[in-house]
Amino acid sequence: MTLTIPTLLTFFRILLIPVMVLCFYWQHPWSNIFTTAVFVAGALTDWLDGWVARRFNMYSAFGAFLDPVSDKLMVAAALIILVQLDRVDAIVATIIIGREITISALREW
Repeated sequence: MTLTIPTLLTFFRILLIPVMVLCFYWQHPWSNIFTTAVFVAGALTDWLDGWVARRFNMYSAFGAFLDPVSDKLMVAAALIILVQLDRVDAIVATIIIGREITISALREW
């Protein structure tokens, strides 16, 4: 397994998931802002790892596998947080998460 910069950015995005959840549960007046900032940071690293991989031809099979997995994990965690806040119904979150997993499975197949 080769650890390229895009793969390291993807690992960083995975590490941001528990940080996002901790920010959400932190009892602070700005916890929603912090949670959103962590999610945006994850989105920016997603863009950055794709840009770096294309620009510098840093592709790896492991990175190609891990990148969509990390995206799905981040989105699933955010949706669960939104369900906890009663901003999204659980059925809607379930449909979105199920769709994400199904599309990923079809792409792998």
